[in-house]
Amino acid sequence: MNIGQISAKWARQTPNSEAIFDSTTGRRINFADLDKEVRQLANGLLELGLKPGDRVGVLSTNSIEYCAIFFACGRVGLVAQPMNWRLSVSELVKIVANGEPKVVVTQGQYAEVTAELSDLVNGVDHWLQYGDGGDGSYERLVKAATDTEPRESDAVEDHHPFLILYTGGTTGDSKGVLHSHRSVGAMMLNQTTAERIVPSDVYLLTGQMFHIPIVLALNYLGHGCPLVLMNFDARLALDLIQKERVSAFLGVTTMLNWMMALPDFDTYDLSSLRNIQYGGGPMPSRVIEEAMAKFPCTLIQGYGQTEGAGMTFLSQEDHLRAIKDGYHPERLKSCGREGLITSVRVVDDRGSDVPTDGVTPGQIIVKSDTNMMGYFRRPDLTDATIRDGWMYTGDIATMDSERYVYIVDRAKDMIISGGENIYSVQVEDAIAQHPAVLETAVIGIPDDEWGERVKAYVVLKPETNVTEEEIIETAKTHLASYQKPRLVEFIDELPKATTGKILKRLLRDPYWADKRRDV
Repeated sequence: MNIGQISAKWARQTPNSEAIFDSTTGRRINFADLDKEVRQLANGLLELGLKPGDRVGVLSTNSIEYCAIFFACGRVGLVAQPMNWRLSVSELVKIVANGEPKVVVTQGQYAEVTAELSDLVNGVDHWLQYGDGGDGSYERLVKAATDTEPRESDAVEDHHPFLILYTGGTTGDSKGVLHSHRSVGAMMLNQTTAERIVPSDVYLLTGQMFHIPIVLALNYLGHGCPLVLMNFDARLALDLIQKERVSAFLGVTTMLNWMMALPDFDTYDLSSLRNIQYGGGPMPSRVIEEAMAKFPCTLIQGYGQTEGAGMTFLSQEDHLRAIKDGYHPERLKSCGREGLITSVRVVDDRGSDVPTDGVTPGQIIVKSDTNMMGYFRRPDLTDATIRDGWMYTGDIATMDSERYVYIVDRAKDMIISGGENIYSVQVEDAIAQHPAVLETAVIGIPDDEWGERVKAYVVLKPETNVTEEEIIETAKTHLASYQKPRLVEFIDELPKATTGKILKRLLRDPYWADKRRDV
């Protein structure tokens, strides 16, 4: 499979059908014109001297050009290396040093960042810019190149590398995750089956293209479905769903919370929605129930990582039966069961399966064609993560008798207080039962007597007031006494990675700066 041929397929079948709408620029493009840009860009990059396997860095917000870069790289065996535009220049220097791209393409708004970056790195032969504020070098390259099919496309095979995605850095420095055409195609297959994609779908990309949601977007294009691009804002998302008749999107818990919190949410026509997938972390059951009541469509949860998306899914029927029929309502706290072409186990420290009793915790490990090829230029980390074909996720979970997986924590987020293991996810779910809570994050902080004690950070919904005691009392009604938070701090927003995942290390590190934490 060559991911770069997706645009060619639909240029043949439905050339005049809309492929992408970029809400930021207002630009629309059909499949015929998209594939022409892909061919010209691919030929232009080859004319610059790039060879199969060379990296092409990208620093940009979501755009049509960004999609064309992914397809052009895939078409001729180059490796796309998207970079997080929110990072500091010093962090971008590390990523460029890791990937050593021969070409870096940047959006015009990052011209100053590019100039600073170019003075600090070596090995980049060409810096291309496009869009407002850019120097037009990308546009000139594309315009000057031939739009014939590149000969090199015939040599691309599914085991060849396709892209490097950098982890969100929720537990430390970002790592470059290398995926092949095969692993991306396998992720698409798992997602297609779980989301039940149909030709009439219109997909809204709410996440950024430098992270794993790009695979979901490319998958809808792979089905010939229009893709709507945005840079997330809750009100803009609702506007686009209404105006573009969006039928599906991926929303992390934070996004759905903010959309539903808008006071005029009920005035939007969301009838086009068919399915919402959520992920990026467990969603409290109260929020799931609210989302099912407010959005006129089904919900599905997808659990995965940058290292491999679509590991497990909690199906549409699981949600409906739990809410409407009261059938296994506890499964709303699970991330479902393994995907179509994925095998999932939960193992102890010796690598043996834990009992499927829904109680005994262990680490989630995954065997699948969706798994990454490895961490780029980090064989040490790759060997530690992939063992005998199984990828060790670092997520702690239980598994029940029907193999539903319940994530209880990241290994590094588990709190040990007085010798008891406390899983922050369970505490967060209990706190989230309070109707005024928009978001919460729970960490362990040092305690001379107990080793660690539980602290909760809470973001309240607009125009609500709650006391620390009320939050603690809410948690106590759902938890054992030792699990409840001892401290509650109200803050305006939680620190997050661009994937929407909460960066607990930023909350935790100040407390542990001069202390050793074993977990």
